[in-house]
Formats: sequence, C-alpha cells, structure tokens
Amino acid sequence: MSLVRRAEPADAAEVLRLRQVMIDSLPGSDPSTAWHQESLPALRARLGDPDGGFAAFVVDHPERPGALAALVAGTVDYRIGKAGDPTGTVGFVFSVATDPDARRRGYARACMDTLLEWFRERGARRVQLTASAEAAPLYASLGFRPKPDPLLELLL
Repeated sequence: MSLVRRAEPADAAEVLRLRQVMIDSLPGSDPSTAWHQESLPALRARLGDPDGGFAAFVVDHPERPGALAALVAGTVDYRIGKAGDPTGTVGFVFSVATDPDARRRGYARACMDTLLEWFRERGARRVQLTASAEAAPLYASLGFRPKPDPLLELLL
C-alpha cells in the first residue's frame, strides 16, 4: 500500500507550511508567512475539487501525527496543440517539498510518481517544472530534461 495520498481540504495549512519550506530554500525568498491566511480559502476549495485541474499529493509525517512529510502539487493546463502534442494538454509541477526531518526516505519521489500518473490520466503528453540545483538529480532520474527555452515573466 502506498504512503502517498491526495491532499484534502483539511490538509491546506500543512500544504502551505511545506510550500513555505520550499520557498524558504530559494535564494532571495521572502520568509513571511502572512500570506498563508489569505491563501487558505482558495487552496481548500482547490483541494476539495477532485475533478479540477489542480492536485496535490502528500505523505503523512511518520513521527508527527497531523503533519505532512512531503508534498507535490501540479496543474493541468491547455495550450493550443502542435505537432507531437495535438491536444495541448500540459502538466506543470510546483511546490515539491519535504519536511527537513523527513528527507532521504523517497517520499518526494513517491509523490512525483503519483502526480505523473495523474497527469497521464488527464492526457498530458508534456510535464514542465523549474528545479533547484538540489532537486535536479531527482527530476533527471524521472526523465526530465533541460530545455533551452527562455522563461520571461511579467508581474501584474
């Protein structure tokens, strides 16, 4: 039996805690958690919609009841199709995090395997993510390859 399960609305605060663990590991990140309260209602709603384009998969912390050990979250998005991907269904992975005291146990890999299967079930032929140098070996072992496409961003 797998340790991985789909996150539920009751997990929302723990999902945000692990997301903050990931954010805190990034250079130049803002350690503020003031945004968590404002984010909770929308996250709970997304976690409660099993047919939506968002999913989070988690592992419960084996030593701390009520806490999560690992998290992966992703979305399925539509882009106009193209050769090799006529349906335009794309998976995007974000918020991969493991509690610092639960690392090196295979939890993130197990969650990623489950998320990748979720993408397949929804017709995604491509999955994209951005990776830290620390996480890159995990993604490479799962078959992810770097792309030369530059990413541009505009904050509105």
